This record gives sequence, structure tokens and C-alpha cells, in this order.
Amino acid sequence: MGSLQDGASDGKVITCKAAVAWGPGQPLVIEDVCVDPPQKMEVRVKILFTSICHTDLSAWQGENEAHRAYPRILGHEASGIVESVGEGVTDMKEGDHVVPIFNGECGDCVYCKRDKTNLCEKFRVNPFNKVMANDGLGGAWNTANVKPGSTVAVFGLGAVGLAAAEGARTRGASKIIGVDINSQKFIKVVVHMWWLQKIREITGGGVDYSFECAGNVDVLREAFLSTHDGWGLTVVLGVHPTPRMLPLHPMELFDGRRIVGSVFGDFKGKSQLPHFVKECTHGEVNLEEFITHELPFSQINEAFQLLIDGKSLRCLLHL
Repeated sequence: MGSLQDGASDGKVITCKAAVAWGPGQPLVIEDVCVDPPQKMEVRVKILFTSICHTDLSAWQGENEAHRAYPRILGHEASGIVESVGEGVTDMKEGDHVVPIFNGECGDCVYCKRDKTNLCEKFRVNPFNKVMANDGLGGAWNTANVKPGSTVAVFGLGAVGLAAAEGARTRGASKIIGVDINSQKFIKVVVHMWWLQKIREITGGGVDYSFECAGNVDVLREAFLSTHDGWGLTVVLGVHPTPRMLPLHPMELFDGRRIVGSVFGDFKGKSQLPHFVKECTHGEVNLEEFITHELPFSQINEAFQLLIDGKSLRCLLHL
């Protein structure tokens, strides 16, 4: 995450402020870093706002070998304005408001030409360490295509899980059940050891859709079994940084339940995401309450601590 200082100009190396991780769990250090001018078909963005999520937290803590690469600058959730553009860029100009994303859309490959996927052959990036609120909303809208009057269970009530619940609400779901081990996330806590039996009781055999947003393979099994046999669909939205395989027996799939993964909420970044942003700005989707805290960029370590303590969904950092 970095912030552009005043005095930047086209075609020149500029100096930015960045929060640098020097080791697992070590406090982030605000430092000056140099950013080259944009090359052909590149843009340079002045970041105005950014936030952190559990993916950043996992990378900062070095929870697996792939994360242990230091020093590094974390962050993948941001918005800003185009500061300068490189040769060949025709669809963006200086001053445009933009949201950087990791999932590209060239518009020409076999993936982009199909409406069944948002993957892109040309701009393919490993998605398994990038999870944002639109994953939850898109999981409900695009991947599951939640129908009015249906029942939904969401496992893991962080920002992605709550976004999935909001997506189901806007699609007219009649009942949305939240499952989480953190009692502070509920106004009224219901402790029930036989949760699966309880879900089946209140939904008449199981939910129509379940969303696994906790990033835990054991929770994934619970989410799968919470759906109704014959037609239940489980959408996997959580990150699973583990060598373990899916804890499902092949025979369990013969009951008609289905399970599917979702990348970036199945949104096509260039052609569909702007419409989603418009829905958010017009108040059709309620995301304001997801921002539980706001801090200056210089207090990024405090923002990480809020996330560690389970006190924030999204802490917005002003640059």
C-alpha cells in the first residue's frame, strides 16, 4: 500500500509512501519508495483510499511458505485516480477515478467471450489470495443466482460473508442464517451444538444455498451438508491455505447437492464491475456499514490490530 506525494509528473520516477512488511508479524514501517513511470499499456494510479483484510493479515504473519517473502508491500483493496498513462492506453486518462483489480478482462480470449466465467487467458492471475466484498455479493448474484423466496446459510461472517448475506437479501431470499464462532457478531446469540439439525428444522430439510466464507475445509463440509438434498448449492468463497483435500465422500454428491468455487464473485472486471459500483453508489446495495473504522494511513498497524482482535470488518485508510 502506498500513497503518492505531491509533485509527481508524467514520465518521471516519483516518490511514494508505502507500508513495508520486513518480516512475519513485525510492525509495518512507513517508508519512501520509488515508482517508475508507466510503461506501454500501463497506468500509474494515485491511491486515495485503501483497506486491509484477512488475506493481508495472513501474508503479514507469514502463515505459509508462499507468504514468507520479505520485504514486501501488501494490499489489494484500493481506489484512486489515474496519475499518468503509458503509451497505447486509450480507455483511461489522467484524473479518471479507478478501482484496481486483480482479475483482468481482455475481451478477446475464449474465456472472455463466454458468459459462464470471468477468467481471462491473457490476464490470468492466481486468485487464491485475493478476496474482497464483491466476492460475496457476486457469489450470491452471479455464481449462485439466488432466487426470491429461497433460503440461505452463510458460514463465516466477516466482510465477505456479510456481503454474501447482503447479496442474498437484495435478491429476495426469505431466510438468511449466519453461522460464526464469534458471538460478538450477533445481536442475539443462539448457541446450538446440533446446528445442522437446527438448520434443517427451520428450513424444512436444509437451505437452498450455502456460502463458505471462513476459509476452513471443515467448515466447508458443514456448509455442504447444511444444504437441501436434491438441489442444494454450496459456493466456496473462503481461502483455504492448506494441503488438505476436500472432506467429502463421493457418495455424498449423489444426493443432488452441488459445490462450486467462485473467483472475484464471477464478475467480469471491465464489463460488469462498473455496473456493480453504480449500484453501490446509488444505495441499491448497502456497503456503508461494512466500514467500521477509519484511520490515517500512518496508523496502519492499529488497523491490523483491530482486525486481529476481531473488532473491524473493514478499516478504511485515508492516504
